[in-house]
Amino acid sequence: MRDHVVAVDVGTGSARAGVFDARGTLLAKAEHPILMNRPQENHAEHSSEDIWSAVCTAVRAAMHVAGLTAGRVAALGFDATCSLVVRDGEGLPVAVSTGGESRFDTIVWLDHRAVKEADYCTATAHRVMEYSGQFMSPEMQMPKLMWLKANLPASWQAACYFFDLSDFLVWKTTGSLLRSRCTLTSKWNYLAHEASGWQEDFLGLIGLEDLCERGNLPPETLPVGQSAGHLTAEAADALGLDTDCCVSAGMVDAYAGALGVLGAFAGDPDVLDRQLGLIAGTSSCLVSLSATRKPTRGLWGPYFEAVLPERWLVEGGQSAAGALLDHIVRMHAAGGEPNTALHQRIIARVQELRQSEGAEFAGRIHILPDFHGNRSPSADPHAVGVISGLTLDASFDGLCRLYWRACVSIVLGIRHILETMKDYGYEPETLHVTGGQARNPLMTELYPDVTGCRVVVPDMNEAVLLGTAMGAAAASGLHADLVAAGQGMMSAGTERLPDPQRQALYDRDYRRFLAMLRHRAELEAME
Repeated sequence: MRDHVVAVDVGTGSARAGVFDARGTLLAKAEHPILMNRPQENHAEHSSEDIWSAVCTAVRAAMHVAGLTAGRVAALGFDATCSLVVRDGEGLPVAVSTGGESRFDTIVWLDHRAVKEADYCTATAHRVMEYSGQFMSPEMQMPKLMWLKANLPASWQAACYFFDLSDFLVWKTTGSLLRSRCTLTSKWNYLAHEASGWQEDFLGLIGLEDLCERGNLPPETLPVGQSAGHLTAEAADALGLDTDCCVSAGMVDAYAGALGVLGAFAGDPDVLDRQLGLIAGTSSCLVSLSATRKPTRGLWGPYFEAVLPERWLVEGGQSAAGALLDHIVRMHAAGGEPNTALHQRIIARVQELRQSEGAEFAGRIHILPDFHGNRSPSADPHAVGVISGLTLDASFDGLCRLYWRACVSIVLGIRHILETMKDYGYEPETLHVTGGQARNPLMTELYPDVTGCRVVVPDMNEAVLLGTAMGAAAASGLHADLVAAGQGMMSAGTERLPDPQRQALYDRDYRRFLAMLRHRAELEAME
């Protein structure tokens, strides 16, 4: 009986695989690291072959731990970061690296090499911008493709396939050139709600009139929760599965996480409209799934059917969240390599210092967390971080003070996004938090206290894998559709409510946060 699914999540630093039953129980998971090449500032590259190898290793390991045979797996699903993979006519890697190594054929989502190209797209004021918050981010695929065509013309000429990373994995496992509605709508300026999704006049404006032909991009998209085909014999052998296993449409990792925490509400639009998914890891992503289109500025979307049928997705985010905490640890004299043990040591000491020094602990340190630009709500990839209140203290306790205030600043940034969403008609009441930062007790305390929202943290903190498993379960028929999969595979959670005694403290911090934004703008404007 095929009554299980395998979900694969390819993040910034690793590939993870999880084995789930039809009730959403995670039976086993495994993880394998992936390489990243940083040849120069703002450039970040993967090897898709290295990613594929990591995926195979993780899937085999998870299946071994679960103790299942291949015949028990009905479907395989992929989610991944919105990274760009380039392949030639024979399906081999095409170099995207200024270092010239052909194995690095993937531009990572966080790569900001195409800032000028993104600015150019924004300046066109084409109507596709109405569906991306009136601006183009360098994290999207069009600017990266423009950069590739202009700066590596030989690679452009060699290219025959362009993929979002999860679509590449679907192609790698099935041979299908179908692309996911999730990826194309949210990262490729494809308008899924219109009869013709590709806007040829826009492609002409940005010099990519040959994109669809060059990249073998199809005119139609595959909705989340549908099958792209079955595993090829070669892929099945590599993964330790079999050719009767189907592969579901790929997903962007954050949106898989949103489905994992919001899927249970998919059948009730009124309730769903008041819920937000907060996928908090290397970056932070706030995701709404709304029954109505609500145009915005400074937020990504609205994207039609990027996850659920007849729903519009809007995302607000921070390009650096967990990445900012890692940076603080790495750059401080008392820090080091930001591994789990060091983070835990810092967090424990922060709690001790807060207990002894009270609510004003490190209260004179103020931070703007835009160390990798501002994704939302300013939509400014040129934005920089700011730290106010430093002294000559280079001790470990000094690092702990800075770390704590960095945590506060990240959640103040989330509050800023939430306030902007309210201005556009969203009514967020509950944040469903998942990801690496949901395991950081400082952050889980701050999310409700700073935002004023009810917060739910799933007891099984693997919502990204779970959302991908939901898509696979729907694609294979284990559940009738995504709504049934969301309801049937939901995970229970722990509720956290705001502490009213801390409201005045964080309201003051927020006023200072907004003042720092104004002051930064004043400094930037001075001649």
